[in-house]
Amino acid sequence: MSYSVLVLSGLLRCPYATLLNFTRSAKHKWYILWANSQGLKSVVMITYYYKNLRSKEVNEVADYRPGSWVCVQSPSPEEVDYLVERFKLDSGHLEDALDADEMPRLEKEGDLTYIFVRYAYTNEELELGTAPLLFVIGQDLLITVALNNLPRLQRFLSGKIEFATTQRTKLVLQILHQTVDQYEVFINNISRQIKLIRSRLRGHDINNQDFIDFVLIEDELNEFLSALLPTTAILRRLLLGRHIPLYAEDQDIVEDLLLNNEQSIEGCRSNVKSIVNIREAYSTISSNNLNRSMKVLTAATVLITLPNVIYGMYGMNIGLPFQEEPWAYPLVVGTSLLGAGMVYVIGRRKHIF
Repeated sequence: MSYSVLVLSGLLRCPYATLLNFTRSAKHKWYILWANSQGLKSVVMITYYYKNLRSKEVNEVADYRPGSWVCVQSPSPEEVDYLVERFKLDSGHLEDALDADEMPRLEKEGDLTYIFVRYAYTNEELELGTAPLLFVIGQDLLITVALNNLPRLQRFLSGKIEFATTQRTKLVLQILHQTVDQYEVFINNISRQIKLIRSRLRGHDINNQDFIDFVLIEDELNEFLSALLPTTAILRRLLLGRHIPLYAEDQDIVEDLLLNNEQSIEGCRSNVKSIVNIREAYSTISSNNLNRSMKVLTAATVLITLPNVIYGMYGMNIGLPFQEEPWAYPLVVGTSLLGAGMVYVIGRRKHIF
């Protein structure tokens, strides 16, 4: 099958096609119409960024040219097919990039290097999660494929981060740095949340919802760990310089990335350990309080039962000692109180009460 690509910026002029959701902004988007001999196949949005060392701003260009950064976010199957056809990519790796459970790894296919990592983000329900991000690096080629929108892409486009798309290796490392930094921000927020719950534990104000939050937080931390641990292995392999060329400055960046990634891993482990310690401490406190309550109830039962034994005997309808004496009632009451007092004293000395 032969394909043709029409790139339009502005009004669509095609006798048999309708462009859906067409918008223009200060920085317009380029829409690529992928057609075959039978007509229009689908509408594909591809974004190309170009910036060299002398440029002051990032430029969106209409079509790919050597040194551009091809940025793809939430691609459709048609977009994936277009990328495979246009840049001669491995379709299996691009399909893996769309797998929400894909784990970080490093692959080499011919002249192209495929780097899979996972980045942290918050969904519409403000829940933390991770999603795959694929880097495709080749000669004069850099493609990023993200399952969702990249959280920190705007930092690159707004000029907050100085970069050049012509420096492919350095740009990959800068994106990785932003990815690792995003993990660190989320981990620090989790640490503050755990400290807040721990402070309530001292005042015994902790409730069941806190433990539900602990379960959710622990699940998020474990997901972070499953993403960060393989990333460490990838960074160590990159340091060897066999997959992408590294200059001395690039090696320093990779070493810093490796250090930051390991710190994030330790932060996750520390938070998980804190959660476990808080749960164990609360369990110990609850058990201790239960034991104290049981001791009090046991003591109350003994103190109430002993007088009832004596009262029960003198309540029988038979002849009893001293029942005709006027001092019988004070004797019964006094004996009951004396017995209860002796039990209490013995219990205090034995540290039962």
